[in-house]
Amino acid sequence: MVELEIDGVKVEVAEGSMLITAAEQAGSYVPHFCYHKKLSIAANCRMCLVDVEKAPKPLPACATPVSPGMIVRTKSEKAISAQKSVMEFLLINHPLDCPICDQGGECQLQDLSVGYGGVASRYQEEKRVVFFKDIGPLVSAKEMSRCIHCTRCVRFGQEVAGIMELGMANRGEHSEILSFVGDSVDSELSGNMIDICPVGALTSKPFRYQARTWEMARRKSVAPHDSLGSNVVVQVKADKVMRIVPQENESINECWISDRDRFSYEGLLAADRLTEPMIKKNGQWVTTDWQTALNVVFEGLKKARRESTDLNSIAMLISPNSTFEEMALAKALMDGMGSTSIDAGLRHGANLNLTGAMPWLGASVQQVADAESIVVVGSDPRNDQPLLTQRIRQAAKQGARVLVVNAGGLDSLMPKAVWLMSAPSMWADTLHHKAVADALNASEGGKFVLIGQQALMSPFAGQIVAKAAELAKSTGATLGFLGDGANWVGSFVAGVQASANGGKNVQAMLAGQAKAAIVFGAEPDLDCVEGSKVLRGLIDAEFVVQASAFVGNAKQYADVLLPIAPSTETSGTFINIAGTPQTFKAAVRPLGETRPGWKVLRVLGNLLGLENFEFNSSEEVLSAFMPADLPARLNNSLPEQTVTGVDLNGKLELAAYAPIYDTDSVVRRADSLRKTKAAKPALAQISAQTAEALGLNTGDKIQLTDSEGGTLQAAVFVNKNIADNTVLVPMGRIETQSLRTVFGGATVEAVVADEVQA
Repeated sequence: MVELEIDGVKVEVAEGSMLITAAEQAGSYVPHFCYHKKLSIAANCRMCLVDVEKAPKPLPACATPVSPGMIVRTKSEKAISAQKSVMEFLLINHPLDCPICDQGGECQLQDLSVGYGGVASRYQEEKRVVFFKDIGPLVSAKEMSRCIHCTRCVRFGQEVAGIMELGMANRGEHSEILSFVGDSVDSELSGNMIDICPVGALTSKPFRYQARTWEMARRKSVAPHDSLGSNVVVQVKADKVMRIVPQENESINECWISDRDRFSYEGLLAADRLTEPMIKKNGQWVTTDWQTALNVVFEGLKKARRESTDLNSIAMLISPNSTFEEMALAKALMDGMGSTSIDAGLRHGANLNLTGAMPWLGASVQQVADAESIVVVGSDPRNDQPLLTQRIRQAAKQGARVLVVNAGGLDSLMPKAVWLMSAPSMWADTLHHKAVADALNASEGGKFVLIGQQALMSPFAGQIVAKAAELAKSTGATLGFLGDGANWVGSFVAGVQASANGGKNVQAMLAGQAKAAIVFGAEPDLDCVEGSKVLRGLIDAEFVVQASAFVGNAKQYADVLLPIAPSTETSGTFINIAGTPQTFKAAVRPLGETRPGWKVLRVLGNLLGLENFEFNSSEEVLSAFMPADLPARLNNSLPEQTVTGVDLNGKLELAAYAPIYDTDSVVRRADSLRKTKAAKPALAQISAQTAEALGLNTGDKIQLTDSEGGTLQAAVFVNKNIADNTVLVPMGRIETQSLRTVFGGATVEAVVADEVQA
């Protein structure tokens, strides 16, 4: 530790710390622009100049390391004069457009110019103008004349997002921040550039000119799109979600959020938003009131119970993005009706056995970030867990050995990471690769074997998790799971995962003609790993209730539509993959006649005459069902798994993944996210070796036939980052619904252009 004095206050800081850190500890604010605690030191704005005793001139606090006995003054005449001089230079070319700037009210330059700016400018020449650049649908660079060249956005791309998409061109007054050769900014974390820009040069394109920061109320919440549980602030005006920004939580998401969490709010007001109950009457859909709709549901369920020889023919599919309160009441409702057919594992393989387990990450998020070796199997990390991937990327930059086992896809952008690409049927065997064992055995500190959602949804899930558990045990690594959905761990705690509770899974419960089915919060045709099969099962069911925020394709199979609230319109709890319960409140009132899902389930329980359904608030539901010993219950102990073989007979092998902007109903409806490159993945990707063997090139039209006779006609994309003899297809997309299965053997045939379906 080093002791020094700042503004008369003695402080001790770690050796190697910079003066700006020591000043913060001493309670002295040092003005700055280019400095950011999560980025490298640039020292190019010079706003943080301070007076250091015995130094001939002011020194930048962000780039001056502390030394024993140093005496620093941040508010002396020398320091203030230097800071005011820097501010004068920064304002020379800055446009006078604060009244119409989206950054107004939360602009660092605006705030600091009050204390350090002059009342008039000595500069009389014309201000420079930087012309507009289009860098994509999410981040606006229309006012780059405001840029003060702090390079935060450039450093963020290089150091956090893992890809340098912006850079500085030219010199002096001609310097500009540009994307490379006119490219768009496509990182899944790009929106964070908006937050860290200290002026209004980079702003949110969907939010531009929608509201002023002081007009909006702020509601703390939890992101509902992946199992990390990023903390966010929902900003609201006139009961409408206007913007979502990060809420700093160092133990989970630090000060970042993904673009999926930031911009998905646009989907909340989609054209097919369900705002009133609807029932099918004489083959026609009519809008009705809640009492009538719930009575129809009650009569339908009562009839199903009366006529069922097996009560397990009453089924329930519940989204893993549902709150814990909704899941707990859904389980109680099904138990009360005598059925065990409830499942939140919509994207789990049919042979996955997690009986007795309550799977989770196996450690805190920070412990993963501090690990020395990490093996990720069956996951496209940037698609599945963008912010956890950022944590692993930082670990890799600090020297951690990272190995990724998957069928290919997006480059994880991690330095020195080993990428072992293979078909899904080979993932278990790939874990025996010498590089995997060497990386884990060479580490003395934290080491992890993490199982991703692609592995969990494949038909080979059983042998993959068995081999992963064996590998973790033999090397002393921690076994962890990267589950699918905001409340994946919560679904096990609530007992709604068929893979763990012994009930029928999604595939089995609808295989025969179900007497009744309840779909809660999900779009089964897009959210299930075998969506087309599930859709056919629902169409064949005698009575179907859809409780959802959106209509989607529900009118194909449902008899009743019940509008339930998305996470911004209800209170509830998500348990993230690190086992942390996070409770949030509604940010806005439910739209139209929408009702919180837990209230709908409570009323259904009352109508059915079930016991213990007298709850007046979500807090009461949480108190009744959340186990007090939750941390002790979390465990990754696995039972014996079923081994599934595959006979390819020389065919290619299908591998599926959920694209980052097709993971749930809200994200799929966010207009700005739909315009990104990531929202338009190629429907059939193959490696260069496979393409050569088949005589195909990028853009050629093919017909893909799966092992069950389903077909897909699409243009092929040749990608060097795909495993050989493998066809990578996106699930959760309407365009691939013609496939009956997204795993197993497949054939590919070239077709002439005019044969391709429009």
